[in-house]
Amino acid sequence: MSSDPDSPQVLVSVLSDIEAATIVGALYARGIDASATGGFTAGFRTEAPGCVHVIVKQSEWSIAHETLNVLQDECQEIDWSSVDFGEFKEPGT
Repeated sequence: MSSDPDSPQVLVSVLSDIEAATIVGALYARGIDASATGGFTAGFRTEAPGCVHVIVKQSEWSIAHETLNVLQDECQEIDWSSVDFGEFKEPGT
Protein backbone atom coordinates (compact mmCIF):
# COMPACT_ATOMS: atom_id res chain seq x y z
CA MET A 1 0.00 0.00 0.00
CA SER A 2 1.01 3.57 -0.56
CA SER A 3 2.10 5.67 2.43
CA ASP A 4 -0.32 8.45 1.40
CA PRO A 5 -3.36 8.19 3.74
CA ASP A 6 -5.57 9.70 1.02
CA SER A 7 -4.49 7.14 -1.57
CA PRO A 8 -7.53 5.39 -3.07
CA GLN A 9 -7.90 1.72 -2.17
CA VAL A 10 -10.39 -0.86 -3.43
CA LEU A 11 -12.61 -1.93 -0.56
CA VAL A 12 -14.73 -4.40 -2.53
CA SER A 13 -15.62 -5.27 -6.11
CA VAL A 14 -19.23 -6.07 -7.01
CA LEU A 15 -21.10 -6.95 -10.19
CA SER A 16 -23.43 -3.96 -10.52
CA ASP A 17 -23.43 -0.22 -10.08
CA ILE A 18 -26.65 -0.54 -8.05
CA GLU A 19 -24.96 -2.77 -5.48
CA ALA A 20 -21.93 -0.47 -5.39
CA ALA A 21 -24.14 2.61 -4.92
CA THR A 22 -25.92 0.88 -2.03
CA ILE A 23 -22.60 0.15 -0.34
CA VAL A 24 -21.31 3.68 -0.96
CA GLY A 25 -24.52 5.13 0.51
CA ALA A 26 -24.39 2.88 3.57
CA LEU A 27 -20.76 3.80 4.22
CA TYR A 28 -21.52 7.50 3.73
CA ALA A 29 -24.36 7.25 6.27
CA ARG A 30 -21.74 6.03 8.75
CA GLY A 31 -19.31 8.86 8.02
CA ILE A 32 -17.03 7.03 5.60
CA ASP A 33 -16.25 8.72 2.29
CA ALA A 34 -16.45 6.19 -0.55
CA SER A 35 -17.00 6.20 -4.28
CA ALA A 36 -17.68 3.67 -7.02
CA THR A 37 -15.79 3.26 -10.25
CA GLY A 38 -16.40 0.98 -13.22
CA GLY A 39 -20.18 1.22 -13.35
CA PHE A 40 -20.21 2.23 -16.99
CA THR A 41 -18.35 -0.85 -18.19
CA ALA A 42 -20.11 -3.20 -15.76
CA GLY A 43 -23.41 -2.15 -17.29
CA PHE A 44 -22.59 -3.58 -20.72
CA ARG A 45 -24.63 -6.64 -21.54
CA THR A 46 -21.90 -8.78 -23.06
CA GLU A 47 -20.36 -12.14 -22.39
CA ALA A 48 -17.42 -10.43 -20.67
CA PRO A 49 -18.57 -9.50 -17.17
CA GLY A 50 -17.35 -6.28 -15.63
CA CYS A 51 -17.21 -5.21 -12.03
CA VAL A 52 -17.63 -2.05 -10.04
CA HIS A 53 -15.03 -1.15 -7.43
CA VAL A 54 -15.97 0.61 -4.20
CA ILE A 55 -13.06 2.90 -3.37
CA VAL A 56 -12.12 4.41 -0.01
CA LYS A 57 -9.13 6.34 1.31
CA GLN A 58 -6.29 4.16 2.56
CA SER A 59 -6.67 5.77 5.99
CA GLU A 60 -10.33 4.65 6.17
CA TRP A 61 -9.92 1.18 4.62
CA SER A 62 -9.86 -0.77 7.91
CA ILE A 63 -12.94 0.91 9.37
CA ALA A 64 -14.72 0.70 6.02
CA HIS A 65 -13.91 -3.02 5.79
CA GLU A 66 -15.22 -3.66 9.31
CA THR A 67 -18.33 -1.57 8.61
CA LEU A 68 -18.99 -3.53 5.42
CA ASN A 69 -18.74 -6.80 7.37
CA VAL A 70 -21.24 -5.51 9.95
CA LEU A 71 -23.62 -4.37 7.18
CA GLN A 72 -23.43 -7.78 5.50
CA ASP A 73 -24.18 -9.51 8.80
CA GLU A 74 -27.16 -7.20 9.42
CA CYS A 75 -28.59 -7.91 5.96
CA GLN A 76 -28.36 -11.66 6.47
CA GLU A 77 -30.44 -11.35 9.63
CA ILE A 78 -33.39 -9.79 7.80
CA ASP A 79 -36.37 -12.10 7.35
CA TRP A 80 -37.33 -10.86 3.89
CA SER A 81 -40.53 -12.93 3.92
CA SER A 82 -41.91 -10.64 6.62
CA VAL A 83 -41.05 -7.34 4.90
CA ASP A 84 -44.08 -5.44 3.57
CA PHE A 85 -43.16 -3.72 0.33
CA GLY A 86 -46.66 -2.37 -0.19
CA GLU A 87 -48.69 -2.66 -3.35
CA PHE A 88 -47.31 -1.88 -6.77
CA LYS A 89 -48.96 1.11 -8.41
CA GLU A 90 -48.42 2.17 -11.99
CA PRO A 91 -46.81 5.62 -12.22
CA GLY A 92 -49.42 8.30 -12.76
CA THR A 93 -52.32 6.31 -11.33
